[in-house]
Amino acid sequence: MLVIGSRGSPLALWQSRWVASQLATQGIETRIEIIKTTGDKITDVALSKVGAKGLFTKELEDALLAGQIDLAVHSLKDMPTALPTGLMLAAIPEREDPRDVLVGSTLDGLAQGARVGTSSLRREAQLRARRPDLIVEPVRGNLDTRLRKVEEGRYDAIVLAAAGLRRLGLESRITELLSFEIMCPAVGQGALAIETREDSKIGPLLNHAPTRAAVTAERALLAGLGGGCQVPIGAHARIHDATLHLLAVAASPDGSTVILRAASGPVTDAVAIGEQLARELLDAGAREILDAVYGAP
Repeated sequence: MLVIGSRGSPLALWQSRWVASQLATQGIETRIEIIKTTGDKITDVALSKVGAKGLFTKELEDALLAGQIDLAVHSLKDMPTALPTGLMLAAIPEREDPRDVLVGSTLDGLAQGARVGTSSLRREAQLRARRPDLIVEPVRGNLDTRLRKVEEGRYDAIVLAAAGLRRLGLESRITELLSFEIMCPAVGQGALAIETREDSKIGPLLNHAPTRAAVTAERALLAGLGGGCQVPIGAHARIHDATLHLLAVAASPDGSTVILRAASGPVTDAVAIGEQLARELLDAGAREILDAVYGAP
């Protein structure tokens, strides 16, 4: 029996149970082991201010390396681009809707000075670029907690990932789906990642090749920018007729500068496309944005 490592939130457990159901169709028995991560323990600070990479993955990876679990299920957007020695991304299942959404109001429907909740520097920067009048405040907690804060009137709207709401059957709460040009999503958003030790053989059972190619380009771009999960960088890749199209953004936290670039090429060149677009963003001003975020001397 394989042991699946999972965070304990309702969304994380949904994701892990989905993976378990897919493995069950292959005749593979599993059980889920809940592991609390650093990101789960820090609930009163915006993630962008914590500074550490792997906030939602490190403890799961430690359990993998120790042999406590056989595979870990992550939201791919939480994963650093560099994995610990001995571990690999065994599979990327088919992606859910990668877009961000507003819950509580549409972007144009928000009054001047309205309060919008998000703890993502990427979302905050792009919100401020479109609506500099908004008051953007941090919001943490699982989906139910954040949705309740809107209902209680603590925020006029919050920004969430469409994928999580859809997976939990909460898509009716979506007020507006934000286009990729308005709110470029996090690298890997909407995709799951199955991480295993390098000797695992389960990868091909769950892998979706088009999704893997798309997120490979996105992660190559993020690696080329030297960014982590909590920096103001967004990217979205899609595949059409064997051509990969990659859109990416780097934005200053106050929204005053937004650099948007796109590239395309053969799916087989996913890594090269991502790396080249990263260089273009850096040359166009992303280097100064990232230096300011990281506090470079």
